[in-house]
Amino acid sequence: MSDRALSFGGVAEAYERYRPGYPGELFEMVTAYAGRPVRTALEIGAGTGKATRLFAGRGIAVTATEPDGSMLAELRKHVPANVTAMRAAFEDLRPGERYGLVYAAAALHWTDPQGRWPRIAALLEPGGVFASFGAPFRPADPAVREAVHAARAPFLESDEVPSPDGAPPDHEMQWPGSELQRSEWFTDVQQAVIERQMTMTARDYVGQLSTVSAYLVLPTSVREQVFNRIRQVLPETVEMTADITLHLARRRPEN
Repeated sequence: MSDRALSFGGVAEAYERYRPGYPGELFEMVTAYAGRPVRTALEIGAGTGKATRLFAGRGIAVTATEPDGSMLAELRKHVPANVTAMRAAFEDLRPGERYGLVYAAAALHWTDPQGRWPRIAALLEPGGVFASFGAPFRPADPAVREAVHAARAPFLESDEVPSPDGAPPDHEMQWPGSELQRSEWFTDVQQAVIERQMTMTARDYVGQLSTVSAYLVLPTSVREQVFNRIRQVLPETVEMTADITLHLARRRPEN
């Protein structure tokens, strides 16, 4: 697991404070796709439980796995009783219990690509559903976006995670849908976008950036310098685009 993947524990409380949750519409899209009641789910890389609360709060028995102890401790403060919280990396999970749903919220790109899909398939009931979703945060105003980029550029060219399979941003099917389409383990791959905009104070926007892995792996002094430069170019409030891209796939029936 990369340094970026393991960088979040020191900012677990900030992650909980500044990262937004997920809307009910996302739950409805996943369960409509499933086409049958979803009673159990396994979450990969649950973080502080933002997505955990969405599914567990609507009656699904969620097993939330998270490799970082600080993130898991924060999760336990916020989730309902039907959640089983387990400290484990995805690669440590062993086949055993199978679930109606396996999902990852802004976490799948941190998992080891070697054997990823057969490992997920082994955790699913035949016909069970896999879902992956995330919402990159970007200032909606191109001028603000460019000003932030210019402020950051001397220290960090980009703060986003590149596509794991190199799919260009304008490609019709984004990752991980592009990999799922090639996988022998899954079928009926779908991609959908939930459009979402929100307004944040400049302070909260920088707070959100303080939970992003690209900044967390910078030396502390450099990180503070970058954040100070960004603060100086921000308006008092920042309009944000936070569209959620959802990928869905179904476990192929076993022969």
